[in-house]
Amino acid sequence: MRKILALAEGRFSPLKSKTANGAIVYLPDQVVAVIDSAKVGKTAQDILGYGGNIPVVASVEEGLKYHPTDLLIGIAPTGGRLPDAWREWIKTAMRNKMNVLSGLHTILSDDEEFVRIAKENGVTITDWRKIPTEYEVVSKGNYRTRTAKTILTVGVDCNIGKMTTMLQVQNEFLKRGLKSDFIGTGQTGIMISGKGIAVDAIISDYIAGSIEKCIDASNAEGYQYIFVEGQGALTHQGYSGVTLGLMHGTMPDAMIMCVQPTRTHDDYGLPIPDLNRLITLHEETINIFRPTKVVGIGINSIGLTDEQSKDEAKKLEDKTGLPAIDTFRFSGKKLADALIQYFG
Repeated sequence: MRKILALAEGRFSPLKSKTANGAIVYLPDQVVAVIDSAKVGKTAQDILGYGGNIPVVASVEEGLKYHPTDLLIGIAPTGGRLPDAWREWIKTAMRNKMNVLSGLHTILSDDEEFVRIAKENGVTITDWRKIPTEYEVVSKGNYRTRTAKTILTVGVDCNIGKMTTMLQVQNEFLKRGLKSDFIGTGQTGIMISGKGIAVDAIISDYIAGSIEKCIDASNAEGYQYIFVEGQGALTHQGYSGVTLGLMHGTMPDAMIMCVQPTRTHDDYGLPIPDLNRLITLHEETINIFRPTKVVGIGINSIGLTDEQSKDEAKKLEDKTGLPAIDTFRFSGKKLADALIQYFG
């Protein structure tokens, strides 16, 4: 069984180590330790509020006592490029018979030194952002003949819980015996689901086509419901392109809007627009092609108590007329009910 040592140096926290955190939540039996020299001696539970006794260690060498089989690059530095300081850590891991799992924009398997060391030690390098050429395709509008229902998470900002909300809702569908699939569109989602495409590494003309290709494959496998992980935000100046491409490639039958009640400005310092206006914007973007609706609100209530989270959900429900809940704290049942009712 895979045993993951997650690299989160200097950034292990609720918001800055998304990939490591995703592994801790959805692959809990596989993560044996986390590397962050600034938090040595603590546990995942101490840092994140979940994860139990997974320890934090100072280095790859210190993590070896937990017998890891894989080194996971659990954070994304600025620009997604490989910092020079990490080269020795990765080489040390491979020399100690560890595979490397990476979602960096720097493609490690294109690095001659890394490839040589991996070959010498009989280990593999997995690059989730290395795009197979068959995904470099334009969209063909295949939603017109699709039989499965597609659901997409969208958000008022980036890094706001779109993947987690979607996984929690899909889990409810699975519990009910509904044949549903999850398609990851970033390295964390792909790691968890074992399928998908890192759309932020795709040439812009091919974003819609690449996710349409993934959906077509799931549809051909007979899935009734296909949950697609959202990325970026339609109103974010830096990352709106990938969001629009995903919307056009997915052509969702329904959407879930993700919000963080305590967040009033995006990371450019710009005010987040009115929620009802954003809901209308997303619906109209797809309604040009086909009917769709935002059917629920997924809340990221980090920093709030359970009661405060419920209070914020009530405010959002009063404002939008839609069900709202933090699915990570309280399960995806409420939003799953809303989707099933909407689909009839």
